[in-house]
Amino acid sequence: MNILGHFKTITQHRHKVIQHCFKAGIGFQGLFHDLSKYSPCEFWIGAKYYQGTKSPNDKERELFGYSKAWIHHKGRNKHHFEYWYDYDRDTHEILPVEMPVKYVKEMLCDRIAASKIYQGKNYNENHPLEYFYSSKARKYMHKKNADMLEEWLVMLSEKGEKAVFEHVRKIK
Repeated sequence: MNILGHFKTITQHRHKVIQHCFKAGIGFQGLFHDLSKYSPCEFWIGAKYYQGTKSPNDKERELFGYSKAWIHHKGRNKHHFEYWYDYDRDTHEILPVEMPVKYVKEMLCDRIAASKIYQGKNYNENHPLEYFYSSKARKYMHKKNADMLEEWLVMLSEKGEKAVFEHVRKIK
């Protein structure tokens, strides 16, 4: 169990997201980012499976086939596309629902910050896009949100952080 390491990692991540949210024009929203990670059901699992280079939820998933901490987290944080699923009465399927743009902006800030924290000094502006492609998230997101996030991550990769935040800030 690594209580201090986990606390330091989630706090550094959260502070980085807050900085990015201010750059993206959603600063107030950023102040509330990932507060559930400090709740007992997420924090203690995170400390128990702390790895330092990737999410402790991955280790919990590896051991048990699912992550209780992640299930709790995604159900309380609207910047995760997994929060935005609902039952379609016509098709009787669980389908992605379009996210409000302010949460897609926060998702962008979250992905950039996570890449910076986990990659450390190896971080470059391609990492968030590479992670997006490797995670296959697009397949499970609402198409409009996936297109928007991918466009912003490509812009980050090609034009840099300043350009993407200037662009995102203008979108309502």
